[in-house]
Amino acid sequence: FGKLDDVTSQFPRLREVYYLRVERKLQPPPATESAQPDLSLVKLGNELHGPIDEIKFNRDQILYIEELKSDSRVVKAIEEFKKRSN
Repeated sequence: FGKLDDVTSQFPRLREVYYLRVERKLQPPPATESAQPDLSLVKLGNELHGPIDEIKFNRDQILYIEELKSDSRVVKAIEEFKKRSN
C-alpha cells in the first residue's frame, strides 16, 4: 500500500510503502482459540537489506490500481502508525 506517483511514466513509483505481514503460530491453536493468522502493517525501510521507502514498477506489469476509502482498516492503521512515529 502507498502513494502512486508518475503514473504516466514507464516506471511509476510507489512512495510511503506499507505491506502486510502474516505471522502464523508454529503450534496449532487450542480448540478454544481462533486459527486466524496475526496480521500487522509494516513500513518499508526497516528490513535487513535497508531499502529506501520507494518501489518502482514496470507499467506493463501493473494489473490494477485501487484507491482506499478513508474508513478502510488499512488507512486507519497507517494513520495510527504515523501518529506513533511522530
